[in-house]
Amino acid sequence: MPDPECRVGPRGLRRGAALTLVFASVLATAAATGSLPHGGGHDTEVETRSVAAAADRDAVADAAAEAVADGKSGTEAAEEVVSRSGDRWGAVYDEREYQEFEQALDGSYTGVGIAARRSADGLVAVARVQPGSPAEGAGIRAGDVLRTVDGSRVDRRPVSDVVALLRGDRTGAAAGTTVVLGVQRGSVTRTETLRRARLATETVSVQRLGPDRSDSSAAVLIEVDSFTKGSGDAVRDAVLGAPAGAGVLLDLRGNSGGLVTEAVTAASAFLDGGLVATYDVHGEQRALYAEAGGDTERPVVVLIDGGTMSAAELLTGALQDRGRAVTVGSRTFGKGSVQMPSRLAGGSVAELTVGHYRTPAGSSVDGHGITPDLAVSTRAQQRAETVLSGLGGGS
Repeated sequence: MPDPECRVGPRGLRRGAALTLVFASVLATAAATGSLPHGGGHDTEVETRSVAAAADRDAVADAAAEAVADGKSGTEAAEEVVSRSGDRWGAVYDEREYQEFEQALDGSYTGVGIAARRSADGLVAVARVQPGSPAEGAGIRAGDVLRTVDGSRVDRRPVSDVVALLRGDRTGAAAGTTVVLGVQRGSVTRTETLRRARLATETVSVQRLGPDRSDSSAAVLIEVDSFTKGSGDAVRDAVLGAPAGAGVLLDLRGNSGGLVTEAVTAASAFLDGGLVATYDVHGEQRALYAEAGGDTERPVVVLIDGGTMSAAELLTGALQDRGRAVTVGSRTFGKGSVQMPSRLAGGSVAELTVGHYRTPAGSSVDGHGITPDLAVSTRAQQRAETVLSGLGGGS
């Protein structure tokens, strides 16, 4: 799981997931491409949600304004209202946090350049080290095990907690602050002091599959960690650059979402136009469409798991419902709600749920997730490669 998408604890998870649908950009893109439907129906459930959302938004704004007028924290007052509202994905950010939020979506973050994962023996291991990062400069490499962060043992802590410590989320650590890591390689554990830096995210990685990765016809693995700015184009470029006829294994495991516009662009790499998702905002029904001209011929398998969320679920649902890909893995997280930001008194920002999206076949994702065509709990990538080979996509 890469640094820029992670938050800490239940409230932190809510904040991290709020990152997955920044809806202003969705509206702008939909309007620019003419994808907003004319008219649109309203059902009672949607209208009820719309009224409730408007009331919550007003209550949050009023609480923040009153607190600021009394010389208190508008952020804390707004957080209290949101916590009572029942909005599972609602969140409030202070000015610094929201700046980090926006920078992450723009493709940058403060950290040391380590992507972490849970190892086979349950420890927290380094999955990838970003080139040019403080971690690379310290000689840390993939496969190393993180034992401690600033003196605290992290052996069995959730990966998201460990990444948050690396970033300094809890303390608001900025670029230039230090973090001390206990790093194990083999039987040797050493201590490294790293200085956090402002880094560009690398959310899409591409490699060939199979025993002979130099084979020009080998299938292509495209891993997408999150949908920040440019991720959709990176997926499209990877598909365009794949050998003719070679299959694509699209790995969305652990992808906690990002910008919906980027997920739509990624879908456009595999579709020749058509519906990607429908959604409602304040009771109005709308839709998102793929661009024409995508590759509709090469075999595609999508890998998913319980960490596949929101914008990543939107992409998965579009490819599954449109018959464009076989999905392999485990049921996705089930985060299909839409948040819209609003500025509060005192400078904080509230992200409140204003709608929900559905797959092209009309299935609701929120609270349900997406069930894979082939459910597997172990050796998922190996099974996915087998399926891709069976579809004629190589291995």
